Amino acid sequence: MTTGLVTALPRSEDQDLIDRIIGDQAGRPGALLGILAKVQDHNRDKYLPMATLEYVAKRTGIPESQVYAVATFFALFNLDPQGKHTVAICRGTACHTRGSRALLERVKLQLGMQETGDADKVALTTPDRRVTVRTVACFGQCALAPVVEIDHAIRGHVKEQALIREVEALRRERVR
Repeated sequence: MTTGLVTALPRSEDQDLIDRIIGDQAGRPGALLGILAKVQDHNRDKYLPMATLEYVAKRTGIPESQVYAVATFFALFNLDPQGKHTVAICRGTACHTRGSRALLERVKLQLGMQETGDADKVALTTPDRRVTVRTVACFGQCALAPVVEIDHAIRGHVKEQALIREVEALRRERVR
């Protein structure tokens, strides 16, 4: 996980929070998943900085490589800062055949996002951190294809114009 450089420790109040979360999860099956999920939920930018992963490893006694493996294996974890809002577009077979790729391309165009490689594995955030667009392999809602999740709310049979309106509303929302 480290490249020979020592990553700065999380702030002391973050360390206290992480220590409490670790204490709450101690001894539970799958404790690491719960710890990482709760720590990420408490992060203002909804991600797990490397310093946090290293601190969790140190405090739990779990090897850094294992903590990093878990954080990178599960799609719910983010290693980069996320937007205030999340638009997740399904790229499963049913959604693909019903136009999810066109939805993805239209949202990226609308937000001025550039292609960064594999169109089926996208996680892009606008520079102002208002919106993160990501793809998921499948929501398991194939009868509703194409499926889009906006801020944890599933939308089915999504039409391009409706999605454009929803994303525009997210963009225009006042920052608090």
